Amino acid sequence: MTQRGRATRPTGPTGRPRRPEGPRGGERGPRGDLAARRARLREVIEPVVVAAGYDLEDLSVSRAGRRHVVRVIVDADGGVNLDAVADVSRAVSAALDEAEEAGGDIVAGEYQLEVSSPGVDRPLTLPRHWRRNVGRLVKVTARAAQGGDRQVTGRILAADDERVTLETEGGQADFTHSALGPGRVQVEFTRLDDAVDGADDTEDLDDFDDDDDVEDEER
Repeated sequence: MTQRGRATRPTGPTGRPRRPEGPRGGERGPRGDLAARRARLREVIEPVVVAAGYDLEDLSVSRAGRRHVVRVIVDADGGVNLDAVADVSRAVSAALDEAEEAGGDIVAGEYQLEVSSPGVDRPLTLPRHWRRNVGRLVKVTARAAQGGDRQVTGRILAADDERVTLETEGGQADFTHSALGPGRVQVEFTRLDDAVDGADDTEDLDDFDDDDDVEDEER
């Protein structure tokens, strides 16, 4: 399984193939009725996620060949690690099994369940999204009180349920959530000369004995 999620918060999908549909075979209901399936899935999945102490950030259903893929995105203050994702995945899987046994297939046919945390490309749209990304550099469209939009790039200094404080090139600026469009986290790359601290203190490679190097490689 490939890992997914924030690079700074190692998370990954812990899905498993679901059992194929029984003797009835085929896909029931209108073809492509993914919205109805998603609504039914949310009814089952969201209470499980909330009970585990997380927020259900996104739920999607898509087709992948002959099967469906159910993707569940969860998050929490402080992030979600691999163990937490695995726990949520098991709980969601058990809840889906119970729902199927009680009321029939929720997603007709075979499907794959994937649970993961949000990636850095997730737009910041809710107050909790901004709060959980304090310290990150973001780009966002801000609406001015007198009208007109402008692009703002700045670092999130603080965020609560009412407003967001950004450190921009022009100084600190406060915005209400209603004045901000979806924020986009900007990926920052540390400069090599900043990452290598005290390089002058490293050992001089010329001091190594070449014969010792060859001997070590042969062992």
